Amino acid sequence: MGGVAFLGGTGALVDAWTAQSCDAAPLGELLGVVPLHGDTARSTPFGQILGGPGLDARRFTDLSRLQPDRLITPTPELFLRTAAPAALEPGAAWPLPIDRWRRDARPMGAHLIECSGNTDPDNFGLMSVCEWDGVPLTTVLDSLPANREATAVLVGGLDDPESSRSSRAGASWVFPLEAVTQTGAFVAFRVNGERLPPDHAAPMRLVVPGWYGCTWIKWVNDIRLVGPEEPITSQMIEFSLRTHQRALPALARDYEAPVIDLAAMPIRIEKRRVDGRIEYRVVGIVWGGDKPVTELQIRFRAGEPPTRFSLCPAPQTHRTWSLWEYRWRPTSPGLYSIALTAADPSVRTRRLDVSFYVRRVMITEI
Repeated sequence: MGGVAFLGGTGALVDAWTAQSCDAAPLGELLGVVPLHGDTARSTPFGQILGGPGLDARRFTDLSRLQPDRLITPTPELFLRTAAPAALEPGAAWPLPIDRWRRDARPMGAHLIECSGNTDPDNFGLMSVCEWDGVPLTTVLDSLPANREATAVLVGGLDDPESSRSSRAGASWVFPLEAVTQTGAFVAFRVNGERLPPDHAAPMRLVVPGWYGCTWIKWVNDIRLVGPEEPITSQMIEFSLRTHQRALPALARDYEAPVIDLAAMPIRIEKRRVDGRIEYRVVGIVWGGDKPVTELQIRFRAGEPPTRFSLCPAPQTHRTWSLWEYRWRPTSPGLYSIALTAADPSVRTRRLDVSFYVRRVMITEI
């Protein structure tokens, strides 16, 4: 039974999770979890800040632990792409009227945030879902001086003054005014019911539902209306390839919306005994796109035709992630590469199209 990571004391927890399946087939006996290829080689635990200070800081969320009653990421486990800049002084006067806006903050719902540089194949853990309290950005804009020439808003944040080995200095983004309304963007003051921690943008950050995290400006200290000739910012330049820009425009108005397309991937492989036979239950997540989907396609090796399957229960929102499962009986031991695609070919899936979220698993027993 090589390659199986038994859950020990957490086995009952996993069985409680899988018992919520809406598949009528028996779940059988949970034998363990087969690690997705590379997970056993991870030498750094989840939850710790890695890489260095400021722009180089990283913290990964352990997606394998998601379950129906644990879809919200606890704040200490929220992924981190940049830690608080050295210039951030707790309690210092802020250049925006945050106290006035904070008084009007209300629950804005749960939203998924994914780093556009979410490229770690061991986990793809630069992604989380949290509940946010804040104020619509449209409300904030209404409090600014009128500008008849304005076509967009620039939102800037406090940042380290110099570039690092992994990121450029500067944190600002230009949003077309229509995008502010369409996305439901808001400034957030609380996450999961508590004030934002320093590393997560206290006292205020931007949330742009459905767009990559590079647009969710942290430590917001500048909000101003701008006109149609506003150039792109250094942040927009840095993340142009990661947000699938077909070309690098000079003006912000020509920058394509950095939306998260429909995506899906496995997060754990459960090994089970069902009716005396070994069966593997692939558990995964689906997120992104402009509407919930009810079907996906899965394949286990490159070149083989994908198999369509239904998501059960069907996702109710595309603003967060949803769990799915697939029951699998491999025909032979070996290394498998699990890839998902959209069942509807009209759905845009740029990252899935290039096998971005493929996860590998070594099967030793069938």
